[in-house]
Amino acid sequence: MADRVQSDHPSVRTVRGTLAETPSGSRIELPEDDRESFPVDEVVRIVHDGDERFAAIERALTGETVISGIYDSPRFAREPGSGTDRFPAWVEGHGIRAGGSVLVDVVEPGFLYGLREPGESAVYTAREPPSESLSAIAADLEERD
Repeated sequence: MADRVQSDHPSVRTVRGTLAETPSGSRIELPEDDRESFPVDEVVRIVHDGDERFAAIERALTGETVISGIYDSPRFAREPGSGTDRFPAWVEGHGIRAGGSVLVDVVEPGFLYGLREPGESAVYTAREPPSESLSAIAADLEERD
């Protein structure tokens, strides 16, 4: 069963990332000290403004752990050019500028994260990640599309 948890709940760990400009847009750079909270080269669920979407956690060429886009499906997160990136609209809607802070809540490590601007609070629906076998089946079905 899914539980509802507030962003300030003791089970939710908040990481302060930095919005950085790139030649193709913006990304969130995550602190090196918090790398263990983010599975590099994996697609995770990310909640922003109450919507659950998907993001790839990546290692940039410069070594930083980054989130560079938010998409409607795991496939689009893996293949960014194939879907609409919701991150630019989120940044614009919240008025965050390059060098500004972005809060990333670790709700379920390796599975579910939340995105919010400093001073905001959020409520997340926390649930268990799917079993490894179910994840493998879902990934296989996505590759067939």
